[in-house]
Amino acid sequence: MITIKDICRFPVKGLAADYMDSAELEPERGLPFDRKWGIIHAASDVDPAAVEWAPKKNFLQLAKDEKLAQLGLSFDEATRTVSILRKGRPVSKGRLDETMGRNILQTFLSGFVAQGPRGRPRIVEAPKGSSFQDVPTKWVSIINLASVNDLQTRIIRKSIDPIRFRGNLYIEGADAWIERSWIGKQVKIGDAVLEITEGIGRCAATNVVPGSGDIDMNIPLSLRQGFDHMEMGVYAKVIKAGKITKGQELAVN
Repeated sequence: MITIKDICRFPVKGLAADYMDSAELEPERGLPFDRKWGIIHAASDVDPAAVEWAPKKNFLQLAKDEKLAQLGLSFDEATRTVSILRKGRPVSKGRLDETMGRNILQTFLSGFVAQGPRGRPRIVEAPKGSSFQDVPTKWVSIINLASVNDLQTRIIRKSIDPIRFRGNLYIEGADAWIERSWIGKQVKIGDAVLEITEGIGRCAATNVVPGSGDIDMNIPLSLRQGFDHMEMGVYAKVIKAGKITKGQELAVN
């Protein structure tokens, strides 16, 4: 039986995960509030007065700003409030939907990130119905923990925290890499139905150790050398609404 072990979203692109017990899925939408906000830098092409989806190069991101991995996060959906943590302790807190709240968070981030073209961080909100996922299409990402374990035990031979892959649904009980055969198929989770669309190519962000910001391995290279591809996980499009919960079964059609 294949089940959901964890449900994660990333309210602020580039910052830590917010773990969820359940989520309401809607057709052609990602998880609620997943990558709803992003942190643009001094060299960004994003216009804060007319925000549109933009490639990840316009945002602070782990691939270039690995120090962000030192920060934890908690998110209150009801008030749109995010608390930034460092070594488990709150260091900044503000409402993401209010100018004052964003300014408080930006003040902390300005002192935390490097100056220069990656500096002067500003928090922007994705347009209604959109998000700052790495691709403009609104998908849910699925990570097979057996595939992560196979990469870990056979190729890298070093523990890999699955959150490096910044997925939405982490599943267990499936054979390693079987998710690659699901492309074009549908998966059912309770009333929700998702269509598996494509594999997820991996970049240098996965090389960063969650919690420390250190770089301790080259996951894209290891994937290519070990499996002749650079993918981990699959994207899925929600085609029927429904509530999903941790521990729920996932059935492939």
